[in-house]
Amino acid sequence: MSLEITGKVIDILPEQSGTSRNGDWRKQEFILEIPGTYPKQVCVVQWGDNIDKFGIAEGETITAHIDLQSREYNGRWYTDVKAWRVARPGESGAAPPAPDGEPWPESSSEGDGAGDDEGDGLPF
Repeated sequence: MSLEITGKVIDILPEQSGTSRNGDWRKQEFILEIPGTYPKQVCVVQWGDNIDKFGIAEGETITAHIDLQSREYNGRWYTDVKAWRVARPGESGAAPPAPDGEPWPESSSEGDGAGDDEGDGLPF
């Protein structure tokens, strides 16, 4: 599954860094405003070398290719919107492999998807 959101970068939060049991880490969050009748703001996080590679600037319009990840802590759930690729208007090219290095599965155009549990790759 490939998720992406397009919007204008309205704020870039300060970079955070630290050390965990896996070593040093850095992250930086930025706020995308998604256009529409009722514009929405989404906080997106970029990790490690992607901070330098993406070069996000306030005021630019981007498309962020994202993963959603939730985790539980003390009975509460927290969700991160993690950017693994950023594209600007006019950029082209084939989609890169998924963040875990595996290629994206081919989508099936068979059936209408309603009640069709076979061939969609989902466990339910």
